[in-house]
Amino acid sequence: MTDTITINADLGESVGVHSFGNDDALLRIVDTVNVACGMHAGDPTQMARTVRAAAAAGVTVGAHPGLPDIAGFGRRAMAITPEEARDLVRYQVAALVGFLDALGVPLDHIKPHGALFGMTSRDEALMNGVCEVAAQYGVPVFGVAGTAHESAAAAAGVGFVSEFYVDLDYDEDGNLIVERNPPSRDPAEVKRRARQAVVDGSLTTRDGSVLPVRVQSVCIHSDTSDAVASATVVREVLVDAGRSAVV
Repeated sequence: MTDTITINADLGESVGVHSFGNDDALLRIVDTVNVACGMHAGDPTQMARTVRAAAAAGVTVGAHPGLPDIAGFGRRAMAITPEEARDLVRYQVAALVGFLDALGVPLDHIKPHGALFGMTSRDEALMNGVCEVAAQYGVPVFGVAGTAHESAAAAAGVGFVSEFYVDLDYDEDGNLIVERNPPSRDPAEVKRRARQAVVDGSLTTRDGSVLPVRVQSVCIHSDTSDAVASATVVREVLVDAGRSAVV
């Protein structure tokens, strides 16, 4: 049987009365979600709401810990030590697990957010801290194949899920380009990018180079205006390719 590919989305990134994202609509399309844990976005009430909604939709829930930078939405890099990275992630994951436990919902995975995602992809010492927390909870980490995300997970004996970002660009070395305000994507472009990754096993970088890519999950950012359309066409690609987790 051909291995299935999931769709994941970052949810719960509203704060107080300020609402962001397309959470409710995406929950009807995606397989798993990465819930903001209060540092880059989210708050206790939002975490509780998102966990309840995901559980009702039958969608698995992972933690999406970020840097403590609400003003910058966690997309500004910071100079932190591996110990600080570990403690930031442990603090945020534990907060989310409290809401999960209240509903009897298991933690599915850990996926760093924004600048922390990029920092840990390049620095194995930082990623080791993330993996220490993943090992504590017995869950895999999501990340970019061929980077410190994967090598640190392997060294720690932690599961690893290789992602493809259909709504972000890659540089000439295959590294994800994390932008503070990701551009909108035409659904036709998203479909082309998804099909290339899923069917051909490759991606086209911002400079036009073609590189191999391994895809186990496709990420959709909920805070983009075209998130629902993007998730819809990605599901179409997965179904057509016989790789969808749901049909």
